[in-house]
Amino acid sequence: MKRTVTPIRLASPRWRSQPVAIGVIALACLVAGLLYIAVQVRALYSDHFQQQYASLVLEAVARADSALDAASLLKRAPPSKRPSDTTSNGVDKRYRQALDQLDTRITDLDALIGSSPVPAPRLPQADATVKSLDDLRQSLAATADYWHTRRDAISTDVRRRTLRVASVLAVLTVVVTGTLLAALVVFARRHRHLTGLTHRFQHAAQHDAMTGLPNRQQLLARLDGVAVGPAPEPCALLYIDLDGFKQVNDTLGHGVGDDFLVALAQRFRQSLRPGDLVARMGGDEFAALVSGYGGDAELVGIATRLMNCVGDTDARMGLGLVRASIGIATYPDRVADHRLLVAAADSAMYEVKRHGKNGYAFAIPPGSNSAPIPPA
Repeated sequence: MKRTVTPIRLASPRWRSQPVAIGVIALACLVAGLLYIAVQVRALYSDHFQQQYASLVLEAVARADSALDAASLLKRAPPSKRPSDTTSNGVDKRYRQALDQLDTRITDLDALIGSSPVPAPRLPQADATVKSLDDLRQSLAATADYWHTRRDAISTDVRRRTLRVASVLAVLTVVVTGTLLAALVVFARRHRHLTGLTHRFQHAAQHDAMTGLPNRQQLLARLDGVAVGPAPEPCALLYIDLDGFKQVNDTLGHGVGDDFLVALAQRFRQSLRPGDLVARMGGDEFAALVSGYGGDAELVGIATRLMNCVGDTDARMGLGLVRASIGIATYPDRVADHRLLVAAADSAMYEVKRHGKNGYAFAIPPGSNSAPIPPA
């Protein structure tokens, strides 16, 4: 016989963003971006310094050009006829002074170029009296063109670096903002998850796991709120014990018993008023806390409805075994201390059991005598 093996499909793991991984990646991006910005800012300072230096060189070239123009004009001027205006070798004194001024400008310019932070072509060292003024003019023009080109290139580099820094800052802003948003989303999800867990823990601590009814702790807390609040009001506690329920577990099994308790809890909820509370005290015992009632007659009606709930549930499941004994204690007329209300109702319930079960009885106030009342 050929066997067919069905392949098992493994669920693909769902990727979940981890806050630590996101933080590490964002921190690495931030550090890298800051280092890049630091390098670019340092380069910008260097470019700014070179721009200023190029401007100084161009100003020195302009002063040398002015001195050269002055020397050229004096060279073309007619010579002075007065002996005092000429030197011993017959050179005009004003022209000689202009040449000396030009030599000073050329020397200052060459020294400035020699101190450049970046290597640059130097001026030829030659005496202005020997070197042709036209050649010197061409040399100054070439120097001016070089430094103009250099300053323009530096300006372009500054604009490019500034754009890079702005782009990196924009990216870092997006990364930091995205990281903060991701952290807020993770925090919100975890807060919501913890809130849900806290709510479930609180619900589990105050409710019966099987029936979903409030447990003894919640009933006692509700009783304290009603009887010890700013405006205490009369309240009554009906303590319910199921007669014959042990026989259901022993003969039919605990599964049937659990189904009975769950169905009975639902019937109890439906039979009580919206403001009343029904709780499972443990095992086959329940309690109903009633406030704002209109007297013993109304309490009797509530007890009767609860007993009918037990009988109807038993009939629906076809058991024929389970009935209820109910003890009723009221605060403050029958029980002066609300902390003794549960014990008083429990004692009244056991009084019903001693007199034949399947009935209800009020807690006996001090100095009175009454007997349990069986159902009609």
